[in-house]
Amino acid sequence: MTKILLVEDDDRISDPLVRVLDAEGFEVTHVAKGRDALDAVAADRPDLVLLDLTLPDLDGLDVCRRIRADHPEMPVVMLTARSEEVDVIVGLDAGADDYIAKPFRLAELVARIRARLRAATAVAATPAVIEAAGIRLDRDARRVHVGEDEIELTTKEFDLLALLMSRPGVTFAREQIMREVWDEHWWGSTRTLDTHVSTLRRKLGDGSDPASIIVTLRGVGFRFEG
Repeated sequence: MTKILLVEDDDRISDPLVRVLDAEGFEVTHVAKGRDALDAVAADRPDLVLLDLTLPDLDGLDVCRRIRADHPEMPVVMLTARSEEVDVIVGLDAGADDYIAKPFRLAELVARIRARLRAATAVAATPAVIEAAGIRLDRDARRVHVGEDEIELTTKEFDLLALLMSRPGVTFAREQIMREVWDEHWWGSTRTLDTHVSTLRRKLGDGSDPASIIVTLRGVGFRFEG
């Protein structure tokens, strides 16, 4: 049975969530504090964490960073009353895979949970270490080396590179990348993708164009040339 850890200190939210998730066939563990969440993750590794951003002891962002450091592939979905774009970006950069703002529809939350679990299963089926074009990407350690040198990537830069390197030579549509790396229910501009690709090329030392490691297909998307 799929195990979900719910970290939420508001009983008005946690109680109906536990009932719905239980009815959907998930095994749910509920805690109200960040420290209890870290203990639960260490003691009984869940398949997914639903994490409130505002907790009574630790900040949800700090809890997310600690989970991500110890369990890089564990899906984390943030529950937040903060709907401002800057808070969403900070949450995603802290390592969250997705977020949903309160108040939310339970059906939508369940759909997002299932989507993240499917994505985690697909990731688990790919090699932990991918090597191509002089680049070595270790998904478990979340480390990237170019030659002998390790480069520092943000969470989204790493996820973007991991997606592209998972299928060298295959073109990923812009919308597909936005959904898989940023948000399952993404809509709107893809300009942030261009910015991340540009930064990623610079960090990889890939400044040549058009013979670049990450190739742009105008109006379509990007592919990694391994």
